[in-house]
Amino acid sequence: MIQNPFARFLTGFVVAAAAAVLPVAAQQAASKPDFHQWAATPPMGWNSWDCYGPTVTEAEVKANADYMARNLKSSGWEYVVVDIRWYVGNDTAHGYNEKDPAWNIDAYGRFVPAPNRFPSAAGGQGFKPLADYLHVRGLKFGIHIMRGVPVVAVQRRLPILGSKATAADIYSKEGQAGWLRDMYTVVAGRPGAQEYYNSLFQLYASWGVDFVKVDDLSSPYHKPEVEMIRRAIDRSGRRIVLSTSPGETPVAEARHVAAHANMWRTVGDFWDSWEQLKEHFEVCNRWAPYIGVGAFPDADMLPLGRLGIRAERGDDRMTRFTRDEQYTLMSLWSIFRSPLMFGGDLPSNDAFTLSLLTNKDVLAVNQRSTHNRQLFREHNLIAWTADDPATGDKFLALFNAQDQELAPASEAAWASSIITRQTPGQSQPVDVDISGATTLYLNVRDGGDDIAWDHADWLRPTLSNGTQTVPLSTLPWKTATAGWGQVTAGKSVSGADLQVGGQRSDDGIGTHSNSMITYALPAGFTRFRATAGLDAAGAAQNTGGTLQFLVFTQNPFRPMPADSVRIPVTLAQLGLRGPCTVRDLWTGQTTSGVAGEFAPYVRRHGARLYRISTARK
Repeated sequence: MIQNPFARFLTGFVVAAAAAVLPVAAQQAASKPDFHQWAATPPMGWNSWDCYGPTVTEAEVKANADYMARNLKSSGWEYVVVDIRWYVGNDTAHGYNEKDPAWNIDAYGRFVPAPNRFPSAAGGQGFKPLADYLHVRGLKFGIHIMRGVPVVAVQRRLPILGSKATAADIYSKEGQAGWLRDMYTVVAGRPGAQEYYNSLFQLYASWGVDFVKVDDLSSPYHKPEVEMIRRAIDRSGRRIVLSTSPGETPVAEARHVAAHANMWRTVGDFWDSWEQLKEHFEVCNRWAPYIGVGAFPDADMLPLGRLGIRAERGDDRMTRFTRDEQYTLMSLWSIFRSPLMFGGDLPSNDAFTLSLLTNKDVLAVNQRSTHNRQLFREHNLIAWTADDPATGDKFLALFNAQDQELAPASEAAWASSIITRQTPGQSQPVDVDISGATTLYLNVRDGGDDIAWDHADWLRPTLSNGTQTVPLSTLPWKTATAGWGQVTAGKSVSGADLQVGGQRSDDGIGTHSNSMITYALPAGFTRFRATAGLDAAGAAQNTGGTLQFLVFTQNPFRPMPADSVRIPVTLAQLGLRGPCTVRDLWTGQTTSGVAGEFAPYVRRHGARLYRISTARK
C-alpha cells in the first residue's frame, strides 16, 4: 500500500516507473545508484554526540560497538557513528576549542582523524582500521562532517585532488555557520567545487564509511551543496547513507531533500527535555506525509541511558526523561518511522534502557509499518495509527501529553514582546510594580519557532522599595526549572559568561525556555527591575532563538491534571469492525473480543502502543 502522494513520488523515483513512456530517461535512471534502497527502512544505530560531544575516542567507539554487537545487533541495530570534530586533537567538552585547535588535515584539504584520539588512524590509515573493526562484527561505520571546505585549507591554499584549483578558489564566507567556524561555504559551479566533494567521498569510501551525517546543511537549506554531496556519493562507488542536519529542514524542500538524502532533520538538537519532546507531536504530524521508502524525516537522536559524560550540554547523568516519557519517546519515534540513533553510552545501559531498545514488536512498527499518521489530537490527548502491510493489522499509539498549564501572558504583571536577535539590543528593560506581592515568578516562554537555542538571561535583576535596592542574586530561589540545562546564577545556561547584545554582565541569571524561577519576596519591596534578553549563545545559532519574558506576582500555575486519563478510540476510526484482539506491544498483554470502542487509561506524559487484529476467518 502506497501511503501518500509523496510516497508515490519516492516510489517512482526508486523504481523508475516512467520507463514505459520514457525509455531513454529510464535507462539513465537505471544507471544511477539506487541510494534509497541502501536504507529502505529507518536506520538504527548509535551516535557519540549525546555522551561524548566532540571528544570521543577510539576506545570509547569500540566499547559501544562491542556492546551493540553483543546486545543489539540481533534486534536490527547496526550503525556506529563518530560525531563532530574527530579531526581535532585537542577539542574540549561542553563547547568547542576554537582558540588553538590541533587540526589534522591531509595535503588535499581533507580532514583526517586525530591519531591521539584514534590511534589506529596513524600512518595515514584514516578511519579504515576502525571501520574494519566494525565490519568484522557485522556493523556499519558512520562519521559526522561539516558542510563546506575547511577554513584552514583555504588559508593554506591547499590543492584539490582531481582539479587545478585550490581550496581558496572554491570558497565563500557567505553562509558560514555562526556556531562553529571550521568551514566556509563551497560555491557550486566554480572550477574545483564538485571535485572537492568528490575527493571527500572518494576518501571516505576508501576508509569503508557506510553513513555520513552532514551538519549545517538543512537549516538554512543549502541546496547547491546538497546536490554536490549527492553526486559525490554516487561517484564514490560505495553505498554511503546520507543524513542531513540539523533542522528544521524547510518543508518546502521536502521533495528535493528526499531525492538526495536518506534522512533529514525535522528539529534542532533534541535533548532529554519534556518540553522538546512535547513539541515533536506537532513536528511529526507536519512531516508524516513525507515518509517514504529510503527517505525519512529524522526526529533526531534518542537521548536515553547515560548522557553528558563529556557532552556539549549538561553533566554526566542518566536521562532526565521519566520512564513514562521514555515510553512516549520510543512509541512516537517508532510510529512516525524516524531513524533511531541512540545517544547514550551503551555499556552504561541499565536493564530498562536495554528493554526499550530490544522490543522487537515495537521496532517492527518503526521498520515495517505504512500509512503512518496522526489519527486525532484533542488538546493534549493524541492518537497515531499505522498499518501492517503484511497482515492488515492496525497499529495504534496513544499519548497523554497533558501538563500543568500556565496562565496566559495577559494575566502577567509584565510581559515582553517577542525578543529575537533582530530586536534592538536583543533585549527589553523590565520594570514591574510588585507592591503587596509575596512571591515573584520569572517565566520565559518559547516565541513559537522551531529553534531550540532559546538561551535567555535575566540581567541585573533588582528589588527596590524607593530607598533601598537589593540585587535579586543575593536571595536564593525557591524553585527553578529550565527547558534545557539548569538555571544558573552568574552564568548563562551553557556555563558561559552572561552576554546580551554584545554586553557582558556579572550579575544575572541564565536560563532556557520554557522556564520558571520562583522567589519568596521579602516584605516591603515595590518594584522589580532587570534587563530581559536573548543570550549570545542563542543569538549565534543559525537563525537564533525566539523568546518571551513574563513576570507574575500571582501563582500562574493551573491545577495539575489527573495522573491518568482514558483516551477513547472507536474501531470505526481505524477502519475496523469487531470483535478484535488488542495486544499491548510494551507489556505483551492481549485482550480479545474488543468491539465498538477501545478506551485504555494512559498516564500523564506516558504512552501505550498496540497491535489491533480482526478475527481471522
